[in-house]
Amino acid sequence: MDARQLRIVFMGTPEFAVPSLRALVAGGYNVVGVVTAPDKPAGRGRQLRESDVKTAARELGLPVLQPERLKAPEFVGALRALRPDLGIVIAFRMLPEVVWAMPRLGTFNLHASLLPQYRGAAPINWAIINGERETGVTTFLLNHEIDKGAILAQARLPILPQDNAGTLYEKLMTAGVALVTRTVERIAAGDIAPVEQQYADEATLRPAPKIFKEDCRIDWTLPGRRIVDFIRGLAPYPAAWSDLIREEGDRKDGTAPGGESGGAAGDGPSVKIFSAAFEAAAHGLRPGTVASDGRTEIRIACADGWIIPGELQLAGKKRLPVRELLLGWRDANQYRFGR
Repeated sequence: MDARQLRIVFMGTPEFAVPSLRALVAGGYNVVGVVTAPDKPAGRGRQLRESDVKTAARELGLPVLQPERLKAPEFVGALRALRPDLGIVIAFRMLPEVVWAMPRLGTFNLHASLLPQYRGAAPINWAIINGERETGVTTFLLNHEIDKGAILAQARLPILPQDNAGTLYEKLMTAGVALVTRTVERIAAGDIAPVEQQYADEATLRPAPKIFKEDCRIDWTLPGRRIVDFIRGLAPYPAAWSDLIREEGDRKDGTAPGGESGGAAGDGPSVKIFSAAFEAAAHGLRPGTVASDGRTEIRIACADGWIIPGELQLAGKKRLPVRELLLGWRDANQYRFGR
């Protein structure tokens, strides 16, 4: 059948889903409804903020459903009234069977990895952190298990040395648009053969769990290339970080960079690192030791050389290139990075 005759229900919340929704509408596909998260308080004023997908759906003149509970009878009834042929999910909540099984052709999800690798909430971050040189996007049919449904289609992308989580996000978002529309066309044409994931060797798979603050702490005892990949994989958000510790006895005034008070044991603020390079070297220094010329460069000792950060952000301060940071931080050598 003509793919543009399919009655499509689109489900998503963040920016990552918006280009695909806009492309479907621009391409003449029949999006009969959009499901997204309820408006939530945000910002200092705690005013209600709508999701990126809701904003786009309103601009496109599409009906919007915002269920608090996906099993609520009123939501299920409203969804059924749309008579969906196909469901499309991009960055949304886990769906109950009553929802994902409702469309007669099923519901497929767009995931930002080459499944079955990197199942989970943070596939873009973990692919870079783990030093992968290739990733991609996958469409797959939803079932009872998270990210384990039958694979429909994939598109591969290289991970370049200069990529971080932010740039790769943009590339995968764009690649996802083409894959979503291609998947819709193939489903409508009946020429797609889903590939089940249960045949994958689970021992060879890398997960992509949600990332919490403590997961972002840098381990300076690791090899330098792993540290650089770790920083890239968390930039620009949530950002890799480290404690910044004043070496005991080096400062008489008890202050940390920027004039903040240090702790009794020489504790300073935390510092986020957004970009870095690695230089191999034998130095015999404690990991986290700082070497700086006080003007243009900071070097941080790691297991097999030096990490040379490009942009830093001290707690409570602006994100700055190292050269600018050092204009107000002349005694960087009196600190070390780490616990």
